[in-house]
Amino acid sequence: MHDNDLLAQQFEENRSRLRAVAYRILGSLSEAEDAVQEAWIRLSRSDADSVENLGGWLTTVVSRVCLDALRSRRSRREEPLEVHLPDLLVSRVDAADPEHEAMLADSVGVALQVVLAELAPAERVAFVLHDMFATPFDEIADVMGRSPAAVRQLASRARRRVQGAAPPPESDLVLQRQVAEAFLAASRGGDRDALLAVLDPDVVLRVDNGDAALPESTSRRVAGAAAVASQSLMFSSAARYARPALVNGTVGILTVRDDQALAVMAFTIRGGLITEIHILADLDRLSRLDLVAFSEG
Repeated sequence: MHDNDLLAQQFEENRSRLRAVAYRILGSLSEAEDAVQEAWIRLSRSDADSVENLGGWLTTVVSRVCLDALRSRRSRREEPLEVHLPDLLVSRVDAADPEHEAMLADSVGVALQVVLAELAPAERVAFVLHDMFATPFDEIADVMGRSPAAVRQLASRARRRVQGAAPPPESDLVLQRQVAEAFLAASRGGDRDALLAVLDPDVVLRVDNGDAALPESTSRRVAGAAAVASQSLMFSSAARYARPALVNGTVGILTVRDDQALAVMAFTIRGGLITEIHILADLDRLSRLDLVAFSEG
């Protein structure tokens, strides 16, 4: 029999990667954790001594669980028809969370996660496993029960959509912070011209308020610099509670009042201008954020 303590140790060595895979596929931290836990349950019930590549075996199991979850989510139409953002990873700008860094081994901004959510389940799994985690097509084929050639086509189709909708953003965190702070200062000051100066003409704003009941609080998508600037000016009253943060590996804004998160704002910046703004204002989901690091300074 495989020693249980050794098996648990080997599983823990793979946990960070498994959580990263599951989060990229599902966009949900809680569902990702559930998928990883399911992999442990299946491992503990299996003949682990017969597994030659434990990391590959676990990745296959987690991926299958995630694929089933995506298909179930789609069939039951669990995702709302309005804007729905993925769960966000929020850290201090000056002290990134090591666990979050492991989840975002190569920076995966919110814009990319939004595009991934629009892919068909099989496309999403194929793209994440191959393009983000360098999983061979024959192994992905085992996950999906398809041929390697079919999986290659799925990944290629997903890649074209991702490249068209989410080209690489600005990677310089210093420049990102300068742009974010300029946006925040303009919002605080109600300066429309200053806002327009940092917004791309075709900027898109997505706001996810969850299941908020008030009509004026409904989730929405707004496009164009003028319209987004008008929406941003409404942020001025809450802007004094805002502070810079890392959101999914890029600079964003966390709004906190009385140790309660009110909103998380993520920016996509290209060419020194904001091309996308994603705001998560779902109080239920925000209540699960760990704000200890922010309350310390």
